[in-house]
Amino acid sequence: MGGLFGVVSKEDCVNDLFYGTDYHSHLGTRRGGLAVKNAEGFTRFIHNIENAQFRSKFEQDVTKMNGNRGIGVISDNEDQPVLIGSHLGKYAIVTVAKINNSEDLVEKIFGRRTTHFSEMSGGEINPTELVATLIDQESTFEGGIRAALEAVEGSCSLLLLTEEGVYAARDWLGRTPVVIGEKEGSYAASSETCAFPNLDFTIKQYLGPGEIVLITEKGIEQKRAPGQKMQICGFLWVYYGYPASNYEGINVETVRNRCGASLARRDTIKIDMVTGIPDSGVGHGLGYASEAGLPFKRPFVKYTPTWPRSFMPQDQAVRDLVAKMKLIPIRDIIEGKRLLFCEDSIVRGTQLKDTIQRLYDFGAKEVHMRPACPPLTYGCKFLNFSRSRSELDLAARTAIQALEGKDGVDLDKYSTTGSEKYEAMVENIRERLKLTTLRYQRLEDLVEAIGLPKEKVCTYCWDGSEIK
Repeated sequence: MGGLFGVVSKEDCVNDLFYGTDYHSHLGTRRGGLAVKNAEGFTRFIHNIENAQFRSKFEQDVTKMNGNRGIGVISDNEDQPVLIGSHLGKYAIVTVAKINNSEDLVEKIFGRRTTHFSEMSGGEINPTELVATLIDQESTFEGGIRAALEAVEGSCSLLLLTEEGVYAARDWLGRTPVVIGEKEGSYAASSETCAFPNLDFTIKQYLGPGEIVLITEKGIEQKRAPGQKMQICGFLWVYYGYPASNYEGINVETVRNRCGASLARRDTIKIDMVTGIPDSGVGHGLGYASEAGLPFKRPFVKYTPTWPRSFMPQDQAVRDLVAKMKLIPIRDIIEGKRLLFCEDSIVRGTQLKDTIQRLYDFGAKEVHMRPACPPLTYGCKFLNFSRSRSELDLAARTAIQALEGKDGVDLDKYSTTGSEKYEAMVENIRERLKLTTLRYQRLEDLVEAIGLPKEKVCTYCWDGSEIK
């Protein structure tokens, strides 16, 4: 999905920029970049971070950087920050974006015969450059950012490093977060609040949907007030967000504990222990165990020194290898036991099936699973959160196709907890994964655990609902 971090300070900001951006590395994407501005101009570095930590790639670069304002990004695919020279002046831009209507936007811009685009590998246009071009169609940064946010179908949050300061803007419907932090002499804008505590920032404000601010050494100036409609991604609390982060003032780990507790309250299963597939499943599992009054144990220990997150590699065989090698089973805890494990979700289920089989191979008597969210029935069209090339790869859709013998069926009944078709879908998934039992979180319980009104949370991937 990607994450961004920017800072403006009365003194040199490079250390804060470096570590603040690094605190977004858990988002697990492919490229990283930093840019700073000083009296001499802009300095920028970009690296591939697929096979190395962000810090190791940039630790020498930061010794060559200085300035009191800068922006950084962990990016899905494209090289960022992008340096732009236009009638608005020279600036650097980073985005967290998924642009579904890029072809239409490019055609519209080309119609003016005033621009060109560089291509990324694969012939795709750099989405960050496209956003910059949309901004440059207007007479001010404020007007250009607003026009860009409004034009993008999908989502787009961004930071602009300019001569004036750093512009920060949140997606039009607030699908991704942007939070402002402050400490004496400095202000920061971040996707994740977990970047703040160890850098001594405190949360000053959460930008609202479509809100635009200008950050300078003097403070925060609002350039556009937030809109009324919000559709923040509910999956942030379930999986993508870091446990120490808050969105809309609501902590990720707290929500995961509540999700687990909710699952336990609806359960009557007899088991010996509760566990969670690390890392995101642990918070849910702890909530379940506490509510149920059962022991929480670790039948798998995660080996992290050399193995990346399993969804990062592009090749499925490599992803499967990473998933296996980084989880080390403990036979003494597994053998002869009835295990219930919480997981954030079942996306494709390919790696999960192998993990479950390994539990049986090490002597598990029963293996029960409780995902912390409902079945993923629709592929997300607003954020880059899955490596699946088609929503038909989703475990739920694979089950539906097996039951119906075709695609293109009415998915509403499969998204309704307790319906005959829903139960048949869950049973199909359980059988394929070879689980003793499988019960998903109810959508209403997930929304309650998050603590926001449903109309403010995007639940499209679970029930297909959306607000425009």
